[in-house]
Amino acid sequence: MGLDQTDLLSISHDPLVAMSKTEQSCENERASCGEIDGVDGSQASSANGNHPSSGSSEKSCQTTVYIAGRYLKLSRKVSQTRWIIDDERMGVASVEEILANSILPVCNGDGYKFHAAGREDIDVRMLGSGRPFLVEVSNAASLPSSDDIREIIEKINNSENNLVNVKNLRVIGSEAWSLMREGEAEKQKQYAAVVWISRQLTEEDQQKINSMVNMEITQRTPIRVLHRRSPMERKRMIHWMTAERISGSSQYFLLHLCTQAGTYIKEFVHGDFGRTHPNMGSLLGCRAEILQLDVTDVKMDLFD
Repeated sequence: MGLDQTDLLSISHDPLVAMSKTEQSCENERASCGEIDGVDGSQASSANGNHPSSGSSEKSCQTTVYIAGRYLKLSRKVSQTRWIIDDERMGVASVEEILANSILPVCNGDGYKFHAAGREDIDVRMLGSGRPFLVEVSNAASLPSSDDIREIIEKINNSENNLVNVKNLRVIGSEAWSLMREGEAEKQKQYAAVVWISRQLTEEDQQKINSMVNMEITQRTPIRVLHRRSPMERKRMIHWMTAERISGSSQYFLLHLCTQAGTYIKEFVHGDFGRTHPNMGSLLGCRAEILQLDVTDVKMDLFD
Protein backbone atom coordinates (compact mmCIF):
# COMPACT_ATOMS: atom_id res chain seq x y z
CA MET A 1 0.00 0.00 0.00
CA GLY A 2 2.96 2.30 0.54
CA LEU A 3 1.80 3.55 3.95
CA ASP A 4 4.43 6.00 5.19
CA GLN A 5 5.14 7.68 8.49
CA THR A 6 3.17 10.75 7.38
CA ASP A 7 0.09 8.57 6.82
CA LEU A 8 0.40 7.02 10.26
CA LEU A 9 0.91 10.38 11.96
CA SER A 10 -2.22 11.72 10.26
CA ILE A 11 -4.45 9.08 11.89
CA SER A 12 -6.38 10.55 14.79
CA HIS A 13 -6.89 8.55 17.96
CA ASP A 14 -10.57 9.26 17.39
CA PRO A 15 -11.34 7.58 14.04
CA LEU A 16 -14.51 9.56 13.47
CA VAL A 17 -12.52 12.79 13.74
CA ALA A 18 -9.95 11.40 11.32
CA MET A 19 -12.53 10.64 8.67
CA SER A 20 -14.59 13.80 9.15
CA LYS A 21 -11.89 15.92 7.49
CA THR A 22 -12.38 14.16 4.17
CA GLU A 23 -15.94 12.84 4.19
CA GLN A 24 -17.56 16.23 3.53
CA SER A 25 -15.16 17.07 0.70
CA CYS A 26 -15.76 13.67 -0.88
CA GLU A 27 -19.52 14.08 -0.66
CA ASN A 28 -19.25 17.49 -2.30
CA GLU A 29 -17.22 16.00 -5.12
CA ARG A 30 -19.81 13.28 -5.64
CA ALA A 31 -22.53 15.87 -5.96
CA SER A 32 -20.58 17.93 -8.50
CA CYS A 33 -18.79 15.25 -10.47
CA GLY A 34 -20.96 12.12 -10.29
CA GLU A 35 -20.21 8.67 -8.93
CA ILE A 36 -16.95 7.89 -7.19
CA ASP A 37 -15.03 4.72 -6.57
CA GLY A 38 -17.36 2.17 -4.99
CA VAL A 39 -19.91 2.01 -7.78
CA ASP A 40 -17.91 2.17 -10.97
CA GLY A 41 -18.85 3.32 -14.40
CA SER A 42 -16.83 4.87 -17.19
CA GLN A 43 -16.48 8.51 -16.22
CA ALA A 44 -16.20 11.21 -18.84
CA SER A 45 -15.60 14.94 -18.81
CA SER A 46 -14.86 17.34 -21.58
CA ALA A 47 -13.12 20.63 -22.15
CA ASN A 48 -12.57 22.94 -25.05
CA GLY A 49 -9.77 25.30 -25.81
CA ASN A 50 -7.13 26.21 -28.34
CA HIS A 51 -3.74 24.69 -27.80
CA PRO A 52 -0.58 25.51 -29.75
CA SER A 53 0.99 22.75 -31.78
CA SER A 54 4.13 21.14 -30.42
CA GLY A 55 5.57 20.91 -33.92
CA SER A 56 6.53 17.26 -33.43
CA SER A 57 3.70 15.44 -35.17
CA GLU A 58 3.90 12.38 -37.32
CA LYS A 59 1.36 13.72 -39.84
CA SER A 60 -1.54 16.12 -40.22
CA CYS A 61 -4.85 14.36 -39.59
CA GLN A 62 -7.56 16.91 -38.59
CA THR A 63 -9.60 14.16 -36.96
CA THR A 64 -10.34 12.60 -33.59
CA VAL A 65 -7.31 11.10 -31.88
CA TYR A 66 -7.62 8.60 -29.01
CA ILE A 67 -4.78 8.31 -26.50
CA ALA A 68 -5.12 5.62 -23.86
CA GLY A 69 -3.17 4.23 -20.93
CA ARG A 70 -3.34 3.81 -17.17
CA TYR A 71 -2.90 6.52 -14.58
CA LEU A 72 -1.71 6.42 -10.99
CA LYS A 73 -2.98 9.11 -8.60
CA LEU A 74 -0.36 9.58 -5.91
CA SER A 75 -1.96 12.37 -3.87
CA ARG A 76 -5.00 12.54 -1.60
CA LYS A 77 -5.55 16.14 -2.73
CA VAL A 78 -6.14 15.46 -6.43
CA SER A 79 -9.62 14.89 -7.85
CA GLN A 80 -10.11 12.71 -10.92
CA THR A 81 -11.85 15.42 -12.94
CA ARG A 82 -11.79 19.20 -12.73
CA TRP A 83 -13.80 20.16 -9.64
CA ILE A 84 -14.94 23.75 -9.13
CA ILE A 85 -17.59 24.84 -6.62
CA ASP A 86 -18.65 28.51 -6.45
CA ASP A 87 -15.58 29.51 -8.49
CA GLU A 88 -13.29 27.79 -5.99
CA ARG A 89 -11.10 24.84 -6.91
CA MET A 90 -11.46 21.75 -4.76
CA GLY A 91 -8.11 20.03 -4.35
CA VAL A 92 -4.80 21.12 -5.82
CA ALA A 93 -5.29 19.65 -9.30
CA SER A 94 -7.12 16.94 -11.25
CA VAL A 95 -5.97 13.86 -13.12
CA GLU A 96 -7.96 15.02 -16.14
CA GLU A 97 -6.18 18.38 -16.37
CA ILE A 98 -2.70 17.00 -15.73
CA LEU A 99 -3.09 14.49 -18.56
CA ALA A 100 -4.86 16.85 -20.98
CA ASN A 101 -2.36 19.68 -20.46
CA SER A 102 0.39 17.37 -21.71
CA ILE A 103 -1.57 15.64 -24.49
CA LEU A 104 -3.52 18.47 -26.14
CA PRO A 105 -0.57 20.66 -27.20
CA VAL A 106 0.96 17.68 -29.01
CA CYS A 107 -2.29 16.84 -30.84
CA ASN A 108 -3.19 20.51 -31.48
CA GLY A 109 -6.89 19.76 -31.09
CA ASP A 110 -9.95 21.91 -30.40
CA GLY A 111 -10.89 20.12 -27.18
CA TYR A 112 -11.04 16.78 -25.44
CA LYS A 113 -13.14 14.29 -23.54
CA PHE A 114 -11.65 12.35 -20.64
CA HIS A 115 -12.95 8.82 -19.95
CA ALA A 116 -11.88 6.52 -17.13
CA ALA A 117 -12.81 3.01 -16.02
CA GLY A 118 -14.40 4.12 -12.77
CA ARG A 119 -13.58 6.85 -10.30
CA GLU A 120 -11.92 7.23 -6.92
CA ASP A 121 -12.62 9.79 -4.19
CA ILE A 122 -10.30 12.77 -3.98
CA ASP A 123 -8.83 11.33 -0.75
CA VAL A 124 -8.28 7.86 -2.26
CA ARG A 125 -5.02 7.15 -4.06
CA MET A 126 -4.91 5.06 -7.24
CA LEU A 127 -1.79 2.91 -7.01
CA GLY A 128 -0.51 -0.41 -8.34
CA SER A 129 -1.37 -1.15 -11.95
CA GLY A 130 -3.24 2.13 -12.40
CA ARG A 131 -6.72 2.88 -13.74
CA PRO A 132 -7.47 2.59 -17.49
CA PHE A 133 -8.26 5.93 -19.13
CA LEU A 134 -8.89 7.39 -22.56
CA VAL A 135 -8.38 10.96 -23.77
CA GLU A 136 -10.44 11.69 -26.87
CA VAL A 137 -8.99 14.74 -28.68
CA SER A 138 -11.37 16.40 -31.13
CA ASN A 139 -10.28 18.00 -34.42
CA ALA A 140 -6.66 17.07 -33.85
CA ALA A 141 -4.32 18.56 -36.43
CA SER A 142 -1.40 16.34 -35.42
CA LEU A 143 -1.05 12.63 -34.78
CA PRO A 144 1.51 12.02 -32.00
CA SER A 145 4.56 10.01 -32.98
CA SER A 146 6.18 7.40 -30.74
CA ASP A 147 8.70 10.05 -29.69
CA ASP A 148 5.85 12.40 -28.78
CA ILE A 149 4.27 9.71 -26.61
CA ARG A 150 7.55 9.13 -24.78
CA GLU A 151 7.90 12.86 -24.16
CA ILE A 152 4.35 13.06 -22.78
CA ILE A 153 5.09 10.21 -20.36
CA GLU A 154 8.34 11.81 -19.23
CA LYS A 155 6.72 15.22 -18.75
CA ILE A 156 3.95 13.82 -16.56
CA ASN A 157 6.01 11.29 -14.61
CA ASN A 158 8.94 13.65 -13.97
CA SER A 159 6.80 16.55 -12.82
CA GLU A 160 8.19 18.20 -9.70
CA ASN A 161 4.95 17.87 -7.71
CA ASN A 162 4.60 14.13 -8.61
CA LEU A 163 0.82 14.09 -8.27
CA VAL A 164 0.03 11.75 -11.17
CA ASN A 165 1.96 9.14 -13.18
CA VAL A 166 1.01 7.42 -16.42
CA LYS A 167 1.99 4.07 -17.91
CA ASN A 168 1.35 2.13 -21.13
CA LEU A 169 0.43 5.32 -22.97
CA ARG A 170 -0.41 4.82 -26.65
CA VAL A 171 -2.39 6.09 -29.62
CA ILE A 172 -5.33 3.75 -30.13
CA GLY A 173 -8.43 3.38 -32.29
CA SER A 174 -11.97 4.38 -31.38
CA GLU A 175 -12.68 0.78 -30.31
CA ALA A 176 -11.01 1.59 -26.97
CA TRP A 177 -14.20 3.27 -25.73
CA SER A 178 -16.27 0.15 -26.40
CA LEU A 179 -13.63 -2.09 -24.83
CA MET A 180 -13.63 0.00 -21.68
CA ARG A 181 -17.42 -0.15 -21.37
CA GLU A 182 -17.52 -3.91 -22.03
CA GLY A 183 -14.96 -4.62 -19.31
CA GLU A 184 -16.71 -2.57 -16.62
CA ALA A 185 -19.15 -5.20 -15.35
CA GLU A 186 -16.60 -8.00 -15.11
CA LYS A 187 -13.66 -6.22 -13.55
CA GLN A 188 -12.35 -6.81 -10.05
CA LYS A 189 -10.56 -4.26 -7.90
CA GLN A 190 -8.08 -4.57 -5.09
CA TYR A 191 -7.80 -2.17 -2.17
CA ALA A 192 -5.71 -1.47 0.90
CA ALA A 193 -7.43 0.28 3.81
CA VAL A 194 -6.30 1.50 7.21
CA VAL A 195 -8.92 0.17 9.65
CA TRP A 196 -9.49 0.94 13.32
CA ILE A 197 -11.49 -1.34 15.62
CA SER A 198 -12.77 -0.65 19.12
CA ARG A 199 -10.64 -3.35 20.76
CA GLN A 200 -7.30 -5.03 20.17
CA LEU A 201 -6.87 -7.08 17.02
CA THR A 202 -6.27 -10.73 17.94
CA GLU A 203 -4.66 -13.62 16.12
CA GLU A 204 -8.11 -15.18 15.85
CA ASP A 205 -9.36 -12.00 14.14
CA GLN A 206 -6.58 -12.19 11.59
CA GLN A 207 -7.21 -15.87 10.91
CA LYS A 208 -10.92 -15.23 10.46
CA ILE A 209 -10.35 -12.38 8.01
CA ASN A 210 -7.66 -14.23 6.08
CA SER A 211 -9.81 -17.35 5.67
CA MET A 212 -12.77 -15.59 4.04
CA VAL A 213 -13.10 -16.33 0.32
CA ASN A 214 -15.91 -15.38 -2.08
CA MET A 215 -18.14 -13.94 0.63
CA GLU A 216 -21.39 -12.42 -0.62
CA ILE A 217 -22.54 -9.23 1.05
CA THR A 218 -25.73 -7.20 0.74
CA GLN A 219 -25.47 -3.44 0.35
CA ARG A 220 -28.37 -1.03 0.45
CA THR A 221 -27.78 2.33 -1.18
CA PRO A 222 -25.45 4.16 1.24
CA ILE A 223 -26.87 7.00 3.29
CA ARG A 224 -24.24 9.36 1.90
CA VAL A 225 -25.56 8.99 -1.67
CA LEU A 226 -29.29 8.55 -1.01
CA HIS A 227 -29.94 12.15 -2.04
CA ARG A 228 -29.02 11.34 -5.63
CA ARG A 229 -29.32 7.56 -6.06
CA SER A 230 -32.42 5.39 -5.92
CA PRO A 231 -32.78 3.25 -2.79
CA MET A 232 -32.08 -0.33 -3.74
CA GLU A 233 -30.35 -3.47 -2.52
CA ARG A 234 -27.32 -4.99 -4.24
CA LYS A 235 -25.47 -8.24 -3.84
CA ARG A 236 -21.68 -7.93 -4.08
CA MET A 237 -18.79 -10.36 -3.73
CA ILE A 238 -15.71 -10.02 -1.53
CA HIS A 239 -13.30 -12.39 -3.28
CA TRP A 240 -10.61 -12.43 -0.59
CA MET A 241 -9.22 -10.46 2.36
CA THR A 242 -6.07 -10.35 4.46
CA ALA A 243 -5.35 -8.40 7.65
CA GLU A 244 -1.86 -7.01 8.23
CA ARG A 245 -0.86 -5.65 11.62
CA ILE A 246 0.56 -2.12 11.85
CA SER A 247 3.61 -2.09 14.08
CA GLY A 248 2.97 -0.42 17.43
CA SER A 249 -0.80 -0.17 16.86
CA SER A 250 -2.91 -2.84 18.52
CA GLN A 251 -6.22 -1.46 17.23
CA TYR A 252 -5.15 -0.42 13.73
CA PHE A 253 -4.48 -2.77 10.83
CA LEU A 254 -4.15 -2.82 7.06
CA LEU A 255 -7.02 -4.57 5.32
CA HIS A 256 -6.18 -5.86 1.85
CA LEU A 257 -9.16 -7.03 -0.18
CA CYS A 258 -10.30 -7.92 -3.68
CA THR A 259 -13.94 -7.20 -4.55
CA GLN A 260 -16.46 -7.30 -7.33
CA ALA A 261 -16.93 -4.07 -9.26
CA GLY A 262 -19.49 -1.82 -7.64
CA THR A 263 -18.68 -2.64 -4.01
CA TYR A 264 -18.87 0.24 -1.54
CA ILE A 265 -15.64 -0.32 0.43
CA LYS A 266 -16.11 2.32 3.12
CA GLU A 267 -19.56 0.96 3.92
CA PHE A 268 -18.26 -2.60 3.99
CA VAL A 269 -15.88 -1.60 6.78
CA HIS A 270 -18.13 0.53 9.01
CA GLY A 271 -21.46 -1.07 8.09
CA ASP A 272 -23.39 2.13 7.29
CA PHE A 273 -25.70 1.60 10.29
CA GLY A 274 -26.43 -1.95 9.20
CA ARG A 275 -27.17 -1.08 5.57
CA THR A 276 -24.19 -3.24 4.50
CA HIS A 277 -24.20 -6.75 5.94
CA PRO A 278 -22.08 -8.54 6.79
CA ASN A 279 -19.48 -5.85 7.37
CA MET A 280 -16.09 -5.76 9.08
CA GLY A 281 -17.62 -4.65 12.36
CA SER A 282 -20.21 -7.42 12.42
CA LEU A 283 -17.64 -10.02 11.39
CA LEU A 284 -15.34 -9.08 14.28
CA GLY A 285 -18.11 -8.28 16.75
CA CYS A 286 -16.94 -4.72 17.42
CA ARG A 287 -17.02 -1.23 16.01
CA ALA A 288 -14.91 -0.71 12.88
CA GLU A 289 -13.98 2.49 11.04
CA ILE A 290 -12.01 3.14 7.85
CA LEU A 291 -9.37 5.87 8.04
CA GLN A 292 -7.57 5.70 4.70
CA LEU A 293 -8.23 3.90 1.44
CA ASP A 294 -6.14 3.16 -1.65
CA VAL A 295 -7.05 1.34 -4.85
CA THR A 296 -4.12 -0.99 -5.55
CA ASP A 297 -5.28 -2.76 -8.71
CA VAL A 298 -8.00 -2.49 -11.36
CA LYS A 299 -8.17 -5.91 -13.00
CA MET A 300 -9.13 -5.27 -16.61
CA ASP A 301 -7.42 -6.69 -19.68
CA LEU A 302 -7.07 -3.21 -21.06
CA PHE A 303 -4.04 -1.00 -21.67
CA ASP A 304 -1.76 -3.39 -19.76
